[in-house]
This record gives sequence, C-alpha cells and structure tokens, in this order.
Amino acid sequence: MSKKAKLKSRREFLGDAAAIGLLGAVGAGYALSSCDSRRIKHETPVFLDIAPDGPPLKAGLIGCGGRGTGAAINFLNAGPNLQVTALGDVFEHRINSCRKSLMDSHGIEIPDKNCFTGFDAYKRVIDSDVDVILHATPQHFRPAHFEAAVQARKHVFLEKPAAVDPVGVRSVMASGRMAESAGLSVVSGTIYRHQRDYITTFGMIKNGAIGDLVSGNAYRMGGRIWHVNRQEGWSDMEAMLRNWMAWNWIAGSNLLDVAIHQFDIINWFFEKYPSRALGMGGRHGTHTGNMYDFFSVEYSFDDGKNYQCMNRHIDGCDNKSGQIIYGTKGYTNCQNKIFDYEDNLIWEYEYPLDEHGQPTGRLPISSFDQEMINLVNAIRTNNPINQANDLASSTLTGIMGSESAYSGKEVTWEEMMTSNLRLGPEEYKMGPVDVDTKIPVPGSAPA
Repeated sequence: MSKKAKLKSRREFLGDAAAIGLLGAVGAGYALSSCDSRRIKHETPVFLDIAPDGPPLKAGLIGCGGRGTGAAINFLNAGPNLQVTALGDVFEHRINSCRKSLMDSHGIEIPDKNCFTGFDAYKRVIDSDVDVILHATPQHFRPAHFEAAVQARKHVFLEKPAAVDPVGVRSVMASGRMAESAGLSVVSGTIYRHQRDYITTFGMIKNGAIGDLVSGNAYRMGGRIWHVNRQEGWSDMEAMLRNWMAWNWIAGSNLLDVAIHQFDIINWFFEKYPSRALGMGGRHGTHTGNMYDFFSVEYSFDDGKNYQCMNRHIDGCDNKSGQIIYGTKGYTNCQNKIFDYEDNLIWEYEYPLDEHGQPTGRLPISSFDQEMINLVNAIRTNNPINQANDLASSTLTGIMGSESAYSGKEVTWEEMMTSNLRLGPEEYKMGPVDVDTKIPVPGSAPA
C-alpha cells in the first residue's frame, strides 16, 4: 500500500461507524430523508492508459468464475506492481480454472495456502494480506461480502448488480457510505461509466446538445441465458449455485442482471433515478429455475418523464441492445452519436486513427481494463472514487421493474426502500435449500 494513500485510523473509522450507523438505519433513512436521495453523484474518472506506479497493491478475488477471472486479469493489466495473491470460491474447480488462466495470461502462480473454498471463503480472502477486494460472486452474496470488506478497510471492485432484493440494496448503500467515510475507493462493474466515448457524449448532452431530456428507450434482447443441467449427486444448493442464472434468489432476474447496463446509462444521463415502475413479463424459452425470460417496464421519474426498457432472452428472435435518449432538439444513442429530428448526424465521437489515418471505431483501452486503471489510480493518488450508491440505486431500478412484472402492480422507489423483502435462505450449506422456487404469477404475487 502506498504511504501516500492514507486511510482513516481505526479509531476515526469506528467513530464514523457509530455516528452514521453501520447498516440498520443508514440504508433506508439516508435514501428516504435526503432531498438528493435519487440524484446521481458523478465520479468522473481520469482517462489514463495505465495506472501510476507505486508500492505493490495486492488483490484478493472472491468469485472465480468467468467474470471474476476476467476482473483479476483486468486488474493485472491496469499498471505496474499489481498482484493477485488470494482466491476464494464455493467450488474448487472454479479456483483451479482461475489459477490456470492467471498463469497462462500473466505467469502468476497462486499458492494452495491462498486458495479458499466454501461459503466462508470470502472471509479468508478478506483476512489475507490484501489491499483490494475484487468481488464477482453471484449477486445474492454481494451485500454481506461488501460489508465485510469495508469493515476490514479494503478497497473494492464491486461487480454489478449490487444485490437481488431491497434489503441487500440498502445494505450496499450503507456499506458504501462507510467506505466513503473511511477513505476507501469502490469502483463498480457498470463499465460504461468508465468508457471514454460514453462520458464524452454525456458531456455533450449535459451542455445541451439535444436540449432538455424528455424520454428514452433501453433495449437488451438476446439469446437464451446459459444454464447448467443438474447432475446426479448434486444437492439442491449445489445444483442451484452451478445454475445460478436460473434462480431469482441468486441472480435477481434477467432484467436486473443483464439490462442493468442499459437503464444505468439512462439514469446516469437523466442524472436521477426513477420514482416508480410498471412492468410486465413472462417465460417462454426458459426450462429451469423460476426466472422470467422477457420483461417490458415503463420507468417514470418524479417529474413525469419516463423511459421504456425491453429485456428478452429467447433463442431465434431478432435481437437489439443499446439505448436512445430523446431531447427537445434531438436524440442520442448515448455512446457516440447525436442526431437532430431530421435524422441528420450532428455530432460523432472521434475514435483513434489507424496507421492509414482512418477511424478505428475502437477505444485504446477496454472499459474492463479502464475501470481497474481508475480504481488503482484513485488508490495510489489518494483521491478516492466511490460508486457504491449509484450501483445500488441502479440495482434498485432493476428490482422495481422485475417486482412490478412479477406482481402485476406498479412499484415505487419508496416502497422498495422500506420493503423487508429478502430473497434466499437464512443459512448457507450444501443440502436442501429453504427458498421459494415458485414461478411468479402476476395478480397473485405480492409486491
């Protein structure tokens, strides 16, 4: 850890914890009582191609699946003197796969003594000699693991979404406030907030390029989500964890897990979060678990403006992914183009040129590497960045939409912020799982 990047003393940290309240009232009370509870706090990253050098920063990875392994590689790509020294996952085979990937990509060997399995693996990673936690488990586990990392005063990369239910969202909000008080950096996996073309376009819209924002559309439609068939000898818990994208209590919903990128962008550009959601959805191509595989949700802001989000994951259909925001003078795809209402292109982001002087259409740094560069830069320059609340709030946006579709009722932000809805078992162990596995039926499921 750089000597420059000084965190608050433990006495100061615990004093702040007592003053703010670590988990209970902070999540609900802060978000409900603050007049800015749904306003977006912008954390504009510095666009470095590589993070600054400094004393070694050691990271521990919790969740060693494909996204977690990718996050570890992105962290190592971010700059000099960066190490991944500990791995944790419920399953040993995921750790073994991750170890091989790290060896193949960066020549890094993680010793057996720093590889932890089981439901308490996250505690042992956090308690190992690391400065940064890279968190990429299924999102059900994120709130408790994030809280533990903040209590241990670790900087955190937190993959999206933040949680699967309102109780979890409020926990992440509270832990995020504690991280801010402690001088910790928290970078989220909402990658487009770290992408140069999106941020440049946001600046254009902020400066009035399309006038006042009026409405928007978000699209995330693709093929069927991956699944893992149950094998003989697997307990209920093991089968669910291996096939976690099929279960609401582990993944939240397809809307939450996948479309969060699109509605996070629209929330970001409007600079606030929706106050209500009215949605519908159902199942057609999904044969395991209890998730819906299509949603359509109307999100409304407190001033009456709204946007529509369409989410579908069924094979054999026409697909579409992206977003459009309409203003009084034109519209934008939010990434790299602005049009007037005669469909004339009035502005386009300038990508780097190739050796022939032609635009490449690509950024020099991937957004996955850029978010890690921004995290390391924030730590080494002692200029903390904290995206926990924005991640939690966009997560709540997704939960509002899916809960509305499941219940057939309009769902409001305030209802979610006071809801005691918590998904999942009270105890984590291999064997039977005490959870509701019924497929939600609109008109009968409580909001």
